[in-house]
Amino acid sequence: MPGSALPIEQVKAAMRSTWMAGDFGVIARNTAAAAAAFIARLNIPAGATALDVACGTGNLAIPLARQGCTVTGADIAVNLLEQGRERATAAGLSAVFVEGDAEDLPFADASFDVVVTMFGAMFAPRPELVAAELARVLKPGGRLAMANWNPASFTGAMFRLGSKHVPPPPGLQPPVLWGDEATVRQRLAAGFRDIQAELIQIDFDLPMSPAGAVAYFRQYFGPTQVAFSKLDPAGQAAFAADLESLWSGANTATDPTSHTLIRNEYLQVTAIRA
Repeated sequence: MPGSALPIEQVKAAMRSTWMAGDFGVIARNTAAAAAAFIARLNIPAGATALDVACGTGNLAIPLARQGCTVTGADIAVNLLEQGRERATAAGLSAVFVEGDAEDLPFADASFDVVVTMFGAMFAPRPELVAAELARVLKPGGRLAMANWNPASFTGAMFRLGSKHVPPPPGLQPPVLWGDEATVRQRLAAGFRDIQAELIQIDFDLPMSPAGAVAYFRQYFGPTQVAFSKLDPAGQAAFAADLESLWSGANTATDPTSHTLIRNEYLQVTAIRA
């Protein structure tokens, strides 16, 4: 019936196709330095067993492996896993990349000392299952660290704009709620203690105009590419115009004709498995 929730299998299939569209590896290069800084702040000891959930191309897995952790990355997009393997091999690092769903991780209970996720697990459609799985695969006393786009961020605004032009399936909660501190505390309360949250600045620094940035995301960022594909030509033109207005309005670069610099932010969340 109109407005009713889609079967979860259909939602999951669409999500997998979305993240395999475009080439997220190109987009991920822009946040690789921020990902390395995120890992550095955690001070994870060498030898720790670490899981990167919704790992993409390995932005967290690679620096974890570099500092001597035993690393596994899991993601639903197999093309991104292959890129992660290639990155690890090129860097001479050891890391395992496996297909895995944040809501149903293919690992035994209490398998890892550390679980991390950056702009990844937040997109799974059922947050209560994600929270339960993050707790389940951690050893008691193990550490969780998440980096989640928050609602007030530029990325939050971009997602809201996308939802305005292409409404999401009914019944799904906005992914950026994982970046709302009160919501995160509520979701993690059953399985974790010592929950801490802090907003961290991250820049989108692109050598192109805001219009070029929109075209760049439209080509390489799966969610944007798929959203455009669902619109007719008039709808695409309207969406592009709104995105260009958003990017132009947030651009702090001194020469906006060739440079886009967006001050973005995410919520860093750390917690200890109870």
